[in-house]
Amino acid sequence: MNFLPVIMAGGSGTRLWPLSRKKYPKQFLALTGDDKSTMLQQTIKRLDGLNTLPISLICNDDHRFIAAEQCRQIGQTQASIILEPVGRNTAPAIALAAFNAMAKFNPQAQQDDALLLVLAADHDMKDSAEFCKVVKHACPLALDNKLVTFGIVPKTPETGYGYIQQGEEVRVGASTGRKVAKFVEKPDLETAQTYLDSGDFFWNSGMFLFKASTYLNELEKHQPDIYNACKLAISKPTQDLDFVRIDADAFKACPDDSIDYAVMEPLCNAEGSSNAVVVPLDAGWSDVGGFAALWDVKQKDDNHNAFEGEVLATDTHNCLVMSEDKLVATVGVDNLVIINTKDSVLVAHKDKAQEVKAIVEQLKAQNRPEVDLHREVYRPWGSYDSIDNGERYQVKRISVKPGAKLSVQMHHHRAEHWIVVSGTALVTNGDKEIMLTENQSTYIPVGVVHALKNPGVLPLELIEVQSGSYLGEDDIVRFEDLYGRV
Repeated sequence: MNFLPVIMAGGSGTRLWPLSRKKYPKQFLALTGDDKSTMLQQTIKRLDGLNTLPISLICNDDHRFIAAEQCRQIGQTQASIILEPVGRNTAPAIALAAFNAMAKFNPQAQQDDALLLVLAADHDMKDSAEFCKVVKHACPLALDNKLVTFGIVPKTPETGYGYIQQGEEVRVGASTGRKVAKFVEKPDLETAQTYLDSGDFFWNSGMFLFKASTYLNELEKHQPDIYNACKLAISKPTQDLDFVRIDADAFKACPDDSIDYAVMEPLCNAEGSSNAVVVPLDAGWSDVGGFAALWDVKQKDDNHNAFEGEVLATDTHNCLVMSEDKLVATVGVDNLVIINTKDSVLVAHKDKAQEVKAIVEQLKAQNRPEVDLHREVYRPWGSYDSIDNGERYQVKRISVKPGAKLSVQMHHHRAEHWIVVSGTALVTNGDKEIMLTENQSTYIPVGVVHALKNPGVLPLELIEVQSGSYLGEDDIVRFEDLYGRV
């Protein structure tokens, strides 16, 4: 049986600000592991021990080029990337993937029905081999029309996770699980300790295994509004480069609900039903839901510190310190989270680090750019880093991938001066086309149509100096664009 991985990559990761931002959230960051892979890439690599079909990735429009590039980097060029016009939680997201899968497989023959392995793009797993072993063990249950969820064997009385209570044993051939008795919201510490002591509860991982047809049948039965909205939204998908676009208006009309509330809980409450099944998983799982969890999964020194970047420490214990671009020094501190990015610094007590969401709300209220973007911003053609700015000027370092081209564009309020640092630039400047190499430059006046391409095989690096009365990113008129952004 081939598994069809469905990877949900639509989260915003606000509890990991300033590392995670709305336009570049944690699933696209390299936060765990030793090989510098992002969390999305690690999720995909985790599947190497299974026979899988090309993945289905669910993400929002803002992240489409990041997702496609990270898939390309690890050879996932056949991935089906389904774009959500708006976020509607996990039940609709999985429904889109299920309908998309059913369009590719014959639903009349069980062996041709897609077996969906639903995963989050931003979880960590230390033991991939054990994960694959447990997924294979659960396969007969899923083929027998069970909706299988994977329950994490708890080690501590964790208050940051929801819980699943197990019921009686469910067996299909040699495959066993437990009926899901109920789902429980995040408990207080005392309640979490009773769950741990009882041995009847698992952490809710949010990972699932079931046939596409089984999920859609249960969704139609229990949540027909979600079923009908998603069916209509993806009934006539359009292909846009690497992406599958759905009907935005139909999907916006879809109710917002999680798979737990929409499908799994009604199955638990259905009299005589044993179709909601939990299978235990003990593979070093973490949802990396905050800085305390990130500290927990990282390698630590003899003083229980996890450091990344340039860090000097004296009399420092139990701390997480990460620095992007400058030296951070600590003296006589304990149990702190210190995060330095190019444009922001966070200092928090590790026990209070979940409350960083309150800072994110303040940033939103003040319309500050730090809530959405890092200083370095990624585009389908490369990236730019805003290295300096002041009244009526801004300086950026621009990197263009080999063969990539920025859109043909103009600006109403700013002029630009481009200086090539390394590589080769093919520049359209008004009615002229010129080739620039290292240490050469060109000036683009206000209102002049221009474009930039890297015709070489090496990255193009240049400095852009903007000057004018308004320097916002929305002062751009695109006439032509390889990436459909006109």
